[in-house]
Amino acid sequence: MSKSRPVALALVMLSASLLSAGDYEALFGAMRKVWPGKASVAVVCDANASRPSLNALTAAASGMRVLVVDVKGPQDMGKAIGSLSSHKPDAIVLLEGDHVAGDGSSAASFLIQRMAAQKVPTAATTEAGAKQGAALAIGSGTGGKLLCNAKVAAVAGVPVPAGATSL
Repeated sequence: MSKSRPVALALVMLSASLLSAGDYEALFGAMRKVWPGKASVAVVCDANASRPSLNALTAAASGMRVLVVDVKGPQDMGKAIGSLSSHKPDAIVLLEGDHVAGDGSSAASFLIQRMAAQKVPTAATTEAGAKQGAALAIGSGTGGKLLCNAKVAAVAGVPVPAGATSL
């Protein structure tokens, strides 16, 4: 393997985490504006496999308590819901690209539905997340547009962002 290949890989990973950091900053900015009383968020993901994105998310969530529920596969989602139910976060954030519970996955749909029923909204950085039921979404995966899912926001008992495009 050439010396330039590991350097190129490191640069790609660094740029991916920088892009994610901007996405999560936009997402947390929108969450703070629309849901000002939300002080804690939870993320359900494979923590080791999604470490760069998880680091970007936690950095963007400054001032908020972040609960990470580590799952290794869809079989762990029942336990994750149990953990979330006992810790009662104010909101859930989908971690884009996570292979277990990332935007677009069936595990994310399960998570969104169960938590909305407990009056806990979900936020995402992609259009796929909003289509699945995230009450709000903004990031590069939405083309920078603020999106919302008004139906699920109503179930979760949270307002939709003013000026957001409803899906």
